[in-house]
Parts: sequence; C-alpha cells; structure tokens
Amino acid sequence: MAKMTPRERVLAALRQESLDRPPVACFTTCDTIGMQNISGAKWPEAHSDPKLMATLGCAQADYFGLESVRSGFCLTQEADVFGAGVNIGTPTASPMVKTHPFTFEPMKNVYDEPENLPDLEAYPTMKRLGTTVEAMGIMKKTHGENYVIIGGNTGPFTVTGHLLNTENLIYSVWTAPDMAKKWLSAVEKYCKAFAEALYAGGADVVQMSEPSASADILSPDQFPEFSGQYVKRALGDLPGKSVLHICGDTSVIMPLMMDTGVTAISIEEKVNPYKAIEIVNGRTAVVGNVGCAYPLYKGTPEEVEKDAKVCMDAGFNVVSAGCGVPIGTPDENIRALVRAVKGDA
Repeated sequence: MAKMTPRERVLAALRQESLDRPPVACFTTCDTIGMQNISGAKWPEAHSDPKLMATLGCAQADYFGLESVRSGFCLTQEADVFGAGVNIGTPTASPMVKTHPFTFEPMKNVYDEPENLPDLEAYPTMKRLGTTVEAMGIMKKTHGENYVIIGGNTGPFTVTGHLLNTENLIYSVWTAPDMAKKWLSAVEKYCKAFAEALYAGGADVVQMSEPSASADILSPDQFPEFSGQYVKRALGDLPGKSVLHICGDTSVIMPLMMDTGVTAISIEEKVNPYKAIEIVNGRTAVVGNVGCAYPLYKGTPEEVEKDAKVCMDAGFNVVSAGCGVPIGTPDENIRALVRAVKGDA
C-alpha cells in the first residue's frame, strides 16, 4: 500500500476503508500544557486570538505526531455569545460557565421565552466563535494539504443547559417538556449556523460534544426526543464529515447516536472496545477510546501503549483519547499513544 498522508488516512478511516493501520488522531480537545509550552501559544490568550488558537491547534501534529489538527478548546464559546457569565480560565484551567443569562425555573413555574437572542446570521462571527472560525482558515492554509482540519462545537442540549442552568433543563424534561423543546428548537438553529461556518471557514470535520445528553442524564427513550433530533438537524444532516462525542457509558445509546446521521461517533473508555465495535456493526466509523484520566493522565507510557493496541485490535477506525485529553497529560504519554499506533514511522 502506498504511503498515505495523515489527511488521506483519516478521511479513509472515516469512510471505513480498509487500511494497514488506523490513524491516531484527536477529534476532541487536545491542547495540553506541554503543547502550549512547546508551541508558545498558551491559554487563556489562545482562546481569543485566532493565530494563537491555530498554532496551538496544530501543535498536536507538529510536535507529537498526531494525525489531525483541531481548534475550539472548550464548550463555553457558544454560551458566551448568548450572554452567559464565563470565566475564561487560566493557563491550566478551561473556561467555565458561571452564570446563566436566562431564567428557567421549573419548580417555580417561571420561564423566560427564547426571545432577544443573538442575530442568527452574525452569530458565528461573534466573540470566540469568530476566533474559532478564523482559526479554521489559518489551519487550512498551513496544514490543510497534509492534515484534516477539525472544528469543535457544542451540542444543542448542552448549550441550552448553559443558557438556562443544566439542572433546571433536566428537571423540565419531566415537568415542562414543551418549554424544554421550545428552547432546544431555538438553540438548534445557532448550533447549525456555527457548524456551517466552521465548514465554510476551512474545517473538514466538525466534532460536536454533547456531554449533558449522556445516559447518566437522559434515558435512552428521552435521548432522541431531547438531544438526538436536534443533533441530527444541527450537524448530522449537513454535507460534511462529522463526529458526535457523548461522555460516559454510551453503550445503551450508541445506536441512537448513529441515528443522528453523523459520520462517526466518539466514545469513552467506559464502553468496552470490543463491545463498542459489536454494537456499531459497521453502521458508522468509531473513534476512541483510550482512557483519559487513566492511563493518559495518570498512567505510564507502557499502559497507554497497551490500551491503544487494544483499541486497534478491537477494530476502532480512529484510535484516539476517549474524551478530551486532560491539560496536564504528560508529553511522554501522548507520544506513547502515537507510537503504539504508528510504530517507529
């Protein structure tokens, strides 16, 4: 087989083509302290500066040999535009939503309507969303010939929770489902607009994180109604490669994740790798699922290599971290992940 570029290999893997080995690539966040130090592009400045964001997003390939580049480093950039109070974080801590811009209190039967929202057309250019879209174009110019460009965004249920308070949104699923759906329908349009802007800006793949829709929060019968249908319209129906990530043990909702129409699903280490491949049964590409906390963050290089080889043996189309790579993950463990898959190449 002729030598492939990382870009060719990742795209072939997403098409589920037969390969000599899978690519090793991170579709979820991977912007560690080591990557910041070696690239000179650091948090929190890299969240708001497109050149720094692009530099840090490419560090995973430039310095560690991962076969993808990716920008959009947190799940707060959408909520920020809607007026949520966001702590931008520190060099070692991700941004976090601190206050919610809308009142939504099911226990008091008090609800804001989804009104006075940002201009939908301008939305993808605002604040850090515009930074991420601009970073796509920079990365496309510098790395697009050899690497797949991945843009990260956040799913409708998770964004809506950031706007209303996730606990209150979850409570409304049982007590005020129509109000929950009204908000989800409104937010879906913004998620779709941002995804479209990422593609237009240069992204080959959009990776959506929808952690608040995990099976620990929404039951399988609730998932299609309160997350899946909105993910499908906001991402799965778009004409571009797409990856949906949901945290936790998703074995009970993996078929429902595939129903969203995305190109691939990204799953955590809580799902047994062999069971995951059995459940998917070729319906979509599968990304994952080397453990983030252990072994990537807390384990040894040897333990990382062992887990990566299990994912290869199980048949994962793309070997990756099971979720976002912890910021303090040692450099040697990331290199071990790459080495396990690529060998000495």
